[in-house]
Amino acid sequence: MQIVTLTSDTGLQDYYVAAMKGAILNQMPQATIIDISHDIRPFDVANAAFQLRCCYQDFPKGTIHVIGVDSEPILEGEKISLPCIMSFKGQFFISNDNGFFGSFLDEEHPDELYQYTDIYQHREMVKFPTKNCLIPLAKKIADGNPLSSFATATNSYRRAFMQKPVIEHLTIRGNVIHIDGYGNLITNITKADFQRFGEGIPFTIKYLNKEYFIDVVHETYNQVTMGERVALFNSSDLLEIAINRGANGSTGGANKLFGMRQGDAVHVEFTPKGSKEDIKSLFE
Repeated sequence: MQIVTLTSDTGLQDYYVAAMKGAILNQMPQATIIDISHDIRPFDVANAAFQLRCCYQDFPKGTIHVIGVDSEPILEGEKISLPCIMSFKGQFFISNDNGFFGSFLDEEHPDELYQYTDIYQHREMVKFPTKNCLIPLAKKIADGNPLSSFATATNSYRRAFMQKPVIEHLTIRGNVIHIDGYGNLITNITKADFQRFGEGIPFTIKYLNKEYFIDVVHETYNQVTMGERVALFNSSDLLEIAINRGANGSTGGANKLFGMRQGDAVHVEFTPKGSKEDIKSLFE
């Protein structure tokens, strides 16, 4: 059984997803198709990388991930970008070389990376490239063809801009990098970032303005009452700010209640003994 995942920025309003799935089933009738997301903001390859980074480890080895975000190749000029296939930890990732690979890998490296240079001889693939180019490449992989038999090895790939937290003496300055369907604010601050400051050190998470702060990280949403703000580390060990069951209430999720958007700042200030008198002094 061949698993093929789809990630795209096409949305669900139009026929595009159906056409991509039809192409997969036409070429690989026994394939199991899994949708990662089709609600990626148009051309936001960094968010596509984030979505896949959070879930690829849940898939078995041999899974093929097709990423149809900003997928049109650029075949001429100074900024050429070709379709590429990456082998990484036993799985395959097929995308235009538009920054996805560098953002997905972060500080890691691909096991193998190949460019599909034959697209110059098959320019018809440039139209609707996810369906007409990336999915046929998935078919070649599913048939067991070595990557070297249809693509050219490379060690060069682009990296889309991704905000990184800035860690200073007693402060982590991060940002909201994703707002999920519940309105939860997912930041680029990791559990490891927190742990650099030691165990049991008091802290305050500040966001938007001084009226909003949290000084406890809980393990689950339900450790606070319904409608109460909560901070926790999610399954990807990223700091998340939420409203417990806020998506079911009249105020909506944390993004609506706090007026927060992707890219907004989230700061964590640590207060070891003797550094601050109390929480109020943080805002003076």
